[in-house]
Amino acid sequence: MQNALAAAGYPSRVLVACSGGPDSLALAAVAAYFARRGHVDGHPVAVAAVVVDHQLQVGSADVASHTASVLRQLGIDPVEVRTVDVASTGFGPEAAARDARHAALESAADDLACEAILLGHTLDDQAEQVLLGLARGSGTRSLAGMRPARGRLLRPFLGLRREETLEICEVEELDPWHDPSNADPAFARSRTRVEVMPVLEEKLGPGVAESLARTAAILQQDADFLEDLANETYLSLVQREAGGAWLPEDAVRELPAALRFRVIAKAAADVGGQQPGYGRLQAAEALLRRQGSAGPVELPGHVSVYRLSLSDLEQQRTVSTGAPEADATGESTGAGPREAARCGKLVFRHQKPSQQ
Repeated sequence: MQNALAAAGYPSRVLVACSGGPDSLALAAVAAYFARRGHVDGHPVAVAAVVVDHQLQVGSADVASHTASVLRQLGIDPVEVRTVDVASTGFGPEAAARDARHAALESAADDLACEAILLGHTLDDQAEQVLLGLARGSGTRSLAGMRPARGRLLRPFLGLRREETLEICEVEELDPWHDPSNADPAFARSRTRVEVMPVLEEKLGPGVAESLARTAAILQQDADFLEDLANETYLSLVQREAGGAWLPEDAVRELPAALRFRVIAKAAADVGGQQPGYGRLQAAEALLRRQGSAGPVELPGHVSVYRLSLSDLEQQRTVSTGAPEADATGESTGAGPREAARCGKLVFRHQKPSQQ
């Protein structure tokens, strides 16, 4: 906790997110210790807490109320209970609950003037995240797992095992609530936790969780480097216009694949789309090979991407300005095939969804 707050620049007011489970309750107990001291390394600190009631289980309001009472007994003040409605989304109930929870936490942090939000994720959670990413065929960003710090979100316990948070609760004489959904086989994360990880530890030996978490830490560095490089590359190439943006076809084609896919994803996001899956990115990237269709390829978030060749651009210019027409091959009379390959565009446009 001390290291996490130091790395975050010693925020003067922090918010603990607590569900009442062993991880977040142990986190609250440690945060309460610093709240009672009133400082971290001599820097003043005050601690508030919020309990989010997702209303997904019978008795959830009672659990939230009891947890808030325990937090107040630890000396944390103020403590709030925030009730959320978990909307149905196409990404599953776990993702929907997470989105609702994070929105409530951000709102509470704003209302209570907190500069940081403390989350109780542990090394075990990190290992499960990486394993799920591997099973889904995810890329570097997903396999990099959860960050120790991301915006206002801090995860001081990413280096602790789940057994250690249970030990903290025992030492502090706290009785944590054990969420039954954590053992529900209906959820992929629960199956990973209860069924998959124990088998891996048994068959491969101890240390699997630590190895997976170490993999995440290594990939975070790689992902950050590639992200920065892709962002610089994208900003150097993108040309924005009304209703969309375009990239020079030849420049994108010449990029290394790791950058090429990331630049295409950034263009889609820039015009209002969502992060495309690998299959959709492959379809968009295939437009650069000049084989088959020139598009459009539909990307998540109502984004269309298509290729405009030099002949297309010449025809547009002819219609708008009355410039010399293209020859019978479809290319401008003043441009050869090589110039056509160099001068095309990869165009990204956001399409308004149709209303039914």
